[in-house]
Amino acid sequence: MPETNAITLPCTDLAEAIEFFTRKLGCRLDTIFPADDPRWAELSREGTKIRLERSADAQARRTPSAWIEGRAGMHYRDLVPEREHGQLIASHIKIPKGGEVPDYVHFHEVRFQMIYCRRGWVRVVYEDQGPAFVLAAGDCVLQPPQIRHRVLEASPGLEVIEVSCPAEHLTRVDHELSLPTLTLDPERTWAGQRFVRNVASAATWTTWREPGFVQRDLGIEAATGGLASARVVRRRSPLRSIELAPLDASVLWFVLDGSVVVRADSSTEVLGRDSARVIAAGERVELEAWADAELLEVVLPRPG
Repeated sequence: MPETNAITLPCTDLAEAIEFFTRKLGCRLDTIFPADDPRWAELSREGTKIRLERSADAQARRTPSAWIEGRAGMHYRDLVPEREHGQLIASHIKIPKGGEVPDYVHFHEVRFQMIYCRRGWVRVVYEDQGPAFVLAAGDCVLQPPQIRHRVLEASPGLEVIEVSCPAEHLTRVDHELSLPTLTLDPERTWAGQRFVRNVASAATWTTWREPGFVQRDLGIEAATGGLASARVVRRRSPLRSIELAPLDASVLWFVLDGSVVVRADSSTEVLGRDSARVIAAGERVELEAWADAELLEVVLPRPG
């Protein structure tokens, strides 16, 4: 949380204030919160700590379809505005122009975090995971808690889906570590979790929860010790509607392609491409899907 001995300065445009203090005054950025719509940031120079705090009248008013510029110039859209009472944030993130990304070596204080590449590609580098690599459309990474990483470059129109627990968490800059690191340790764990890079082109498809659909597992369950899981689901058979047995954890569905109808209790909701819905733990639902329907399903961590 914020440093208690920091000098607090209000500002109307946090991004501009950070730019001024880092480039003009030689301060370094240490912490920013939260990443999707930053309200404050902490900087330092020669032992002096400064907290830049966005004034209350400059707070963004979110709507379910709003795109807001967040950390490092990335644009965020909140897929689950109610955020399950602070338990998760699911963000649709894009970098419209592409090219070099003004990022830095950093880590997040999270319980769970995964990134699914929706469109385009992004070049990233992770602590102890070798040289930088390209995450292409359909690929996925699990970012264990506090693993150091950096976004280097993106294609024009890059889009990713990021799912994190809890909803709001600190992003801290690591000024000492350089990436890539000299060590290579793919089995290293952070808070009991391993880094995962799942490549779509190497996928194996198996039967999903019910017949008529197939899935490719993204490796999240094995790497988190069962804390969470994720998969891409496709409709395969002529069956259009199936009733799904409830799970003991909440599930996020994000529509990658086509459209589906979700019937739960007395409500019916049509989800088109790039829309999302959370299925509550224990909720029994009926899913109706067309031949081109494809879902990203994330079984979320239970409240901790």
